[in-house]
This record gives sequence, structure tokens and C-alpha cells, in this order.
Amino acid sequence: MRPRSTRPSPPPRAGRACAFAGLTLLAWGPGAAPSALLAPAALDPPEPLAIPFDRHRPEIAGFVAHLVRDDGFRRRDLERLIAKAVPQQKILEAMTRPAEKVSPWWQYRAHFLTEERIRDGVRFWADHGPALERIGDEWGVSPEYLVAIIGVESFYGRLTGRYRVLDALTTLAFDYPLRSDYFRSELEQFLLLSREERVDPLKTLGSYAGAMGAGQFMPSSYREYAIDEDHDGRRDLWNSWDDVLASIAHYFRGQGWQPGAPVLAEATLDPGSGVVVDPRNLELNDTVAGLRAKGVEFQAPLAPTEPALVLLAEDVDGPVYRVGFHNFHVITRYNHSTLYAMAVHDLATAIVARRAANPT
Repeated sequence: MRPRSTRPSPPPRAGRACAFAGLTLLAWGPGAAPSALLAPAALDPPEPLAIPFDRHRPEIAGFVAHLVRDDGFRRRDLERLIAKAVPQQKILEAMTRPAEKVSPWWQYRAHFLTEERIRDGVRFWADHGPALERIGDEWGVSPEYLVAIIGVESFYGRLTGRYRVLDALTTLAFDYPLRSDYFRSELEQFLLLSREERVDPLKTLGSYAGAMGAGQFMPSSYREYAIDEDHDGRRDLWNSWDDVLASIAHYFRGQGWQPGAPVLAEATLDPGSGVVVDPRNLELNDTVAGLRAKGVEFQAPLAPTEPALVLLAEDVDGPVYRVGFHNFHVITRYNHSTLYAMAVHDLATAIVARRAANPT
């Protein structure tokens, strides 16, 4: 592995390919030759003795028939592509133990609130300040949250995934029954995306769940929210920081982000308040006034009727409580985890504090 740079690296420029392996461009859609968008990490090797996907499996045959009928793909090309997908047992194992489910808050926070990640967030802001300010103003999303999302998701573009997205989504679509419908939909979206954005489906890398680029967008979110901010004719979430930042801001506003509104507040609970905190709950199931009436004390410049949610932030020494508001809920739409949303908020806050302490 190459030594890690101490400065955030720009997304790598991708190489070009004349045709997909065994799949000509015209089979996928008219236009110029595709440009393969690659993540910077090396591809994980295929699992030894992995049995290829059988196109005759009823669920695979039905999926192919659906894409041929509804999306205009060619059956032969789809069958060839799926035959090149490699089942990944490691992906199925990873799905059963995401960090958000197995780590206490203090441990999860420590992974993201490192000196390196804060320092590099400040440097990223310095390197991309004009774009951050312009995009933040345009969409009403505070720049620190755009920086923090990239910092948490991909360490400012360094870690965008080691799995072929085709392998990840095909494995989860057909060998992960718990969420097979969702991942079949994402596989369809990925194939549509590959046709629209000239992305080579045999070379595109991402996370074990199929998320892509510096902002780790799933294919459906990529198709719905990605923006060609640099006006080069492509929505490129690997190679264009302008596109990445604008797309994240667009996603936040699409989920209802409220410009200038708070994300969360520190809180204390009166002894015997009777408030029960469910760490699995992501919904704003109370109000500012309702929580205060129950003995939850916090400061926030919000109307009494504003929705709110009590959060458990486990510390080494015991429980710590916070209250999340509407913009906190928006962050959980990016990744359905209260731990994730708290980490994004805390990293954003730490980056702002570091910039204030060391103005340039």
C-alpha cells in the first residue's frame, strides 16, 4: 500500500476505455466512447472458487427480463455482464456487522474525530474554499457539513471503495434475501447510470454496499441528486470536486435541510424523567416543548413546536444525552444511523473550531 499523504488528494483522473469487456458501447447506448470512473484503492481480488451467478436462476432471469422490457437493454448483453459478476462472501459478512450496529458511540466517534481527519478537513476547506462558499450559498447548506460528509464517507476522497460495484450489488441483489428487493433496484439503477454517464460497470469500484465516489452515493441517489456543477457534460462524483460538493448539497436540500437551523444540542435528563431512549429510532417523535416538559434540558433557538429526538451518546464513563432536530434527521437520510449523523456533526464542528483557532 502506498504511504498516505498528509494532504487531501484530489480525486484521481480516470483512464479511458474503448469498450466494456465483451460489451460494446452501442449495446448500452449511443454516444462517444465511455470513460471508466475508478476509485483510488486497488480492487479486492475475487474470492477463490467463487461460483459465477447462474443466469437461469428464476430471480436473475426475471431481473433480466424486467430490464429488457422496461429499460431497453439487450438480453444478451445483460446475461454476459451478470456472468462476469463475482459473488463476494466478504460482502455478505460485512452486511451483518456494520460499525453503526456494533460500536458504542465513544468508540465510533474516536474513529472519525481524529487529529488527521480534522486537520485534513481544514486543508480541504482551504483548497476548495471558493467552491464551498459558492455551493453553500446556492443551496443553503453550511460548508462545514459538506466537508464533514466527505471526511466521514471517504476521508476526503482517499477511500472510495475496493469492491467492484457490479459484484457488490449483484451479490446483495441475489444472495442477500433480507434486502434483495432494495439491492435489485440499486443494481438496475447502476446499470442505467452506467449507460447515462458512460461508466464502465466492469471497472467501477465502490463500497461493499455499492456506494460510489467521494460522497459515497448509491446508484439511485447518484441518478437523482448528482449535479454537473463544473458544466463539462458529466455528473462525475469521482473526478470533479465541484460536482461532488454540489451533489451532496442538492441531496441535503432534497431531504429538507433548513438553512441556518441547528443540528443537535447537548442535553441533560432530570433524574426520574422517565424518558426512554431507543438508539434504533431515527424519527423525530417529540417536540422541543414536549421534551422540556419531560425534564430534558437543552438550549436551542427553536420554536416549542419544532420536532425533536433524544439521542444516547455513550461515553466511556456512562450515558450522555443530546437532542437532535430536523437537520439532524436530514443527515440520517444520508446514512440511516444516529451514530453516523452525530459523527458528521461533531467533525463539522471540530473543523470550524480549528479554522477559527488558526485563521489564515
